[in-house]
Amino acid sequence: MSQPTTPTSKERNQSVLLRKGSANKIPLKEKIVQIYEAFFQGEDPSTGNPNFWDELFLLKVNNAYLDKEFDKLSGEGLLSLKENFNLLFYKSVEYLKQDSPIRVFNALQTICALIKGVFKKSRGEYGFDVINILIGFDSAEVVMQSLVETLNNFLTGEYPMNIKQLTLKFFLALVTATDNISQNTLLEYLMINSVFEALIQIMGNLVARQTLGSDTVLLLTLLVQYRKYESANPYIVKLSILDDELAMTGYAQVVSSVLSDFNREFQLKHTEPQGGWFSSFTNMVGNMFVAEEKEVEMVKANDSILLALYEAIHLNRNFITALTHSHTHSTPTTPPASPVTANPPSFETANTPTEIPATPLEPISQPTNLLVTFLEYSSIVMQDTKDETRYNNAKLCLVILNCIAEDQYANSLIHDVNMNFRVPLHRMPMRHRKLKVDKNPPSRPLACALIDLIVEFTMSHMMKNFPMDLYLRCLGITHRVLCYQKRCRVRLNYAWKELWTALINLLKFILSHETQLVKKHNIFLLASRVVNVFNLFITYGDTFLPNPNSYDELYYELIRMHQVFDNVYSMALRYTTNDGQWKEAAAKMINCLVNIRAIINHFTPKVDTWAAVNHLSSLTEEQVLEVVRSNYDTLTLKLQDSLDQFERYSETPRETSFFTQLVRSIISDVKKSVGNYSVQPQDMLLELTTMS
Repeated sequence: MSQPTTPTSKERNQSVLLRKGSANKIPLKEKIVQIYEAFFQGEDPSTGNPNFWDELFLLKVNNAYLDKEFDKLSGEGLLSLKENFNLLFYKSVEYLKQDSPIRVFNALQTICALIKGVFKKSRGEYGFDVINILIGFDSAEVVMQSLVETLNNFLTGEYPMNIKQLTLKFFLALVTATDNISQNTLLEYLMINSVFEALIQIMGNLVARQTLGSDTVLLLTLLVQYRKYESANPYIVKLSILDDELAMTGYAQVVSSVLSDFNREFQLKHTEPQGGWFSSFTNMVGNMFVAEEKEVEMVKANDSILLALYEAIHLNRNFITALTHSHTHSTPTTPPASPVTANPPSFETANTPTEIPATPLEPISQPTNLLVTFLEYSSIVMQDTKDETRYNNAKLCLVILNCIAEDQYANSLIHDVNMNFRVPLHRMPMRHRKLKVDKNPPSRPLACALIDLIVEFTMSHMMKNFPMDLYLRCLGITHRVLCYQKRCRVRLNYAWKELWTALINLLKFILSHETQLVKKHNIFLLASRVVNVFNLFITYGDTFLPNPNSYDELYYELIRMHQVFDNVYSMALRYTTNDGQWKEAAAKMINCLVNIRAIINHFTPKVDTWAAVNHLSSLTEEQVLEVVRSNYDTLTLKLQDSLDQFERYSETPRETSFFTQLVRSIISDVKKSVGNYSVQPQDMLLELTTMS
């Protein structure tokens, strides 16, 4: 067995150098990490060091390390560190009042990290109270009051924009700390110490709104959601009575800006190619059958801004003025030159047509308003509702339109003949037509575009995966608009035949797919709603149809398509003869058809007799209309009750589940975006070396 050889002097020197090299590669711990280690080991590193906190908040916060340390803690370990967390939280709040932007930045980052870490552990089964762990019950009220007052001061005072941005991001991190916002007990302190006034001040300030508008609207929208179904939420109350015209106009313009960006992006992406019919066909098929993940993500990103629009319209009737206030795309965040009055506004540019550019890259300077932008957005989103994301987004659009359609003041504005706008509505690509948007739509009252939108949805969604709920909402919107026209005797200059044709086609679809649809849906409810729209025209059409010829055309369509209504009646009759689940709904359906059947049974024999007398095998439209006009006097119709009545929209209890899930989804997305947000302290030093 050989003996080990003794290393030479040269080899020993090389070994020493290698060991030194290895030692040099061991990373040195940051000072901030050493301090964190002491805190998480239960020590108080500030003891005996009067300058400790001044020095600590000059050090950059290591969020990754704090996350890792919180992850390591057990429930008992977290409870044992309560005093240290309370101390660190208290000192962080105290140092927010410092004049040093670096210390303010790091103090706010520290509070954020503490809240994130403690709430993350609270999702386990430890049974501790986050308020006690973070702040301590005895001092929580005083500390949180001081924190909110300081942050309000940041938002409204003369501070760097980065500080204001970070403050809003902190609030967003706070309100999204739990998946269910109503379980976030820390928000009780934001209910007591309101940030509403600071947010409204930002919305009314042009300069601040340009940078902070989106986060401000988002934060206000989320605060409105806190326990909205359980107790009195002061943000709901304050938003519902807000009458600050500048702030509401600013709010509307933030929403309009986001939706306008989406509309422009969509238009740019779907500009019709110039490569001939084959290229156009290929593009159409590709758009029909290729699910584009990016586009779905863009739609989902708009959930929060649509929720903000919904809350403003639903809670505050004054917002209707901001919804229809005229502005230009080139100045999406410019407030009106003078306060908006409570009466319907008179727009200097109301009769100026809004031109849609040939391509989205051309500058847009023509007047528009939020409702125009929203109607265009709705026409895009409602094209494809196959996936859950777009379906829910389209549903929220229809809920918003429902709120608008049943508001008296909103109706007076959208039917005002002096408020004409060009609304570019996008149409769903289908086999029998090209994908296109009318780049030069007629300038009309906004109610015309609203009905066009409903007609387009009705015609383009007769599919296997039938969106029953969306159809019912579309019919509800149509019904509300017609009720307003009947009540106020508004004669809208609209080609109503397009609506009648769409509704008759819907009935034909129901008849053709009865077997499949009846297994999943109450098709008799849907058919009854369709028939009652016709009943409104039959019973009250003389009060709102534009001229007598329109009334004649209605009767002509009913007579021409009588086979559809006969088949609907026969289908309903079949279901009333058995004891199935749809027996009652089918019986109601038959009652709804009384007047339509009376019209068909009265005029059809007379038309046939007239044709026989004149030895004609088929009649022209004018010939049929002549028979109709000469036989009105002998027609007897039944006066149906409550045709012009509808159940007013209420979020609870019918929509509670939808909005609860929507808010959870938004919170999940906001949490990711806030987590990715970072501002370097050096950025603030470039803006302001000392803070007042």
